[in-house]
Amino acid sequence: MGPIYESTWEGIRRIHIPIGRDGASGTVLFDWKATCHALSQEGLFLTLGYNTAIFNVLQRVKGQTNIINMDGIEWHRGKWGILAKAWFWLNERVGCWVGNHLVADHPNIKEHLATRINDSKITMIPYGGVEVLKANASVLAPYKLKPDGFSIIVARPEPENSIYEMVHAFSRKSRAHKLVVLGDFKPKANPYHLRVMDAASDEVIFPGAIYEAPLVQALRFFSRFYLHGHRVGGTNPSLVEALGAGCAVIAQDNHFNRWVAGSGAAYFKDEPACARLFDRLLGDAAAVEHMKAASRARFQERFTWPQVLHEYEELLTRWYPSK
Repeated sequence: MGPIYESTWEGIRRIHIPIGRDGASGTVLFDWKATCHALSQEGLFLTLGYNTAIFNVLQRVKGQTNIINMDGIEWHRGKWGILAKAWFWLNERVGCWVGNHLVADHPNIKEHLATRINDSKITMIPYGGVEVLKANASVLAPYKLKPDGFSIIVARPEPENSIYEMVHAFSRKSRAHKLVVLGDFKPKANPYHLRVMDAASDEVIFPGAIYEAPLVQALRFFSRFYLHGHRVGGTNPSLVEALGAGCAVIAQDNHFNRWVAGSGAAYFKDEPACARLFDRLLGDAAAVEHMKAASRARFQERFTWPQVLHEYEELLTRWYPSK
């Protein structure tokens, strides 16, 4: 906690807003203070997320131009209770009304938002990622991993991300292969985390949450498969990063993942289907190489930062206030 202060990074003026609490209440408090600070500024505003869009009503009343990136369909997520879902549903509606223009990060998110407002008010711009063409294999040693000797999951350990289904499908039999599951697992405090870890064979590794970008990039780059179980959301940044690292992708079968990963990925509807993919693909080197090449092609087609930033530049220039 403390006063708001400023710093400069790479020529960018940054406003720091200290908040003395964690969790949802801290996020809401931060958004409130950020919105109040924005009311004293001039220019064009880009709001990332609609979870507290009700605060943005103040900007609309003041006549500020505010573009809102609507992110995913937060109220669809199974982890939230009825009150939280109602809050997110209300703020999604408010964001649609008070934003001067909206950004959707996925075509299906744009279709969803178009049921609330006119399609012309929405621009689809996905997330971008960094292409990884090489990595340091020595960082694998502390985890007793070797290139191509493991597959990886990078996701919050929540039911909607299919962690249990993927771990259990992998653990049905000996694979002579490792599965690395990144995430902050707390089995003593979270029953779902305990269920996932109990379902894991001795070939599954839980190294915890890893935030060092070079290490995560190396784990993706040297993996045989990147497993993506997300059922809800738009363009998932971790999936985009996997494409940029040239990962062979096995993903939960839904329209969000299919648009991002494309036809070169393999898809499963449920745990038995996931297990069958492991049975069929783990030993098929030709299929793995084909899937890796398809991931790189899909990344170059739609998710490089120059493409994404150019689209944002065009949009923001078009909406920048004339006075």
